[in-house]
Amino acid sequence: MWNTKVLVADADSSDGTPQIANGFRSSLDIRVIPGGLPSAGRNAGAALADTRYLLFLDADIELASASLIRRAVDLAQRKRLHCVTTNILCREGNFSDHLLYIGNDLFQHLSRLHRPFSTGMFMLFDTPRFRELGGFDVRIRFAEDYHLSRQVARSRFGIVRGGVYTTNRRFQKMGHARVARLFLATAFNSWNKKFFLRDHKYWET
Repeated sequence: MWNTKVLVADADSSDGTPQIANGFRSSLDIRVIPGGLPSAGRNAGAALADTRYLLFLDADIELASASLIRRAVDLAQRKRLHCVTTNILCREGNFSDHLLYIGNDLFQHLSRLHRPFSTGMFMLFDTPRFRELGGFDVRIRFAEDYHLSRQVARSRFGIVRGGVYTTNRRFQKMGHARVARLFLATAFNSWNKKFFLRDHKYWET
């Protein structure tokens, strides 16, 4: 891990994220950089990377397996993939929380038959291809990860077995019905650029 550059894009968090991250500087090549909305923060980190692959992670995820990153990179190298993601799991929460994440994983697997998509919770991207696509569109305020990954050819997209654990905080703040409606609206508007450019108030909750 010492040879792996870790970039933490911090959007003026109030929970001590920069201090906690910098506490690992004795064992990690870690750096805290200014963030913002996800597109801007991720692009800022990618601009400082000099590796063949970029791994984008959300702040509230935990790897379900210590080997997940290695296996994702192995899969990308072996099959010459441009984007690799994994399943999203929820260790906490109720039946509705688990059902929505299972639904997301199911749709993600089915999307490989036509136009695959990845969530930004765990997104391994081939650096040259990421830069060819122009990175994340900073004008997009919702589902920027979905929009970018939909530009990857299905033959260059993969899903590594296992998953990452996330929390149910978004469901608690927005409600299951609203999250489900946004997910379905995103799927039905996948060709409509104007939908992604609208402010859906996702980051204000």
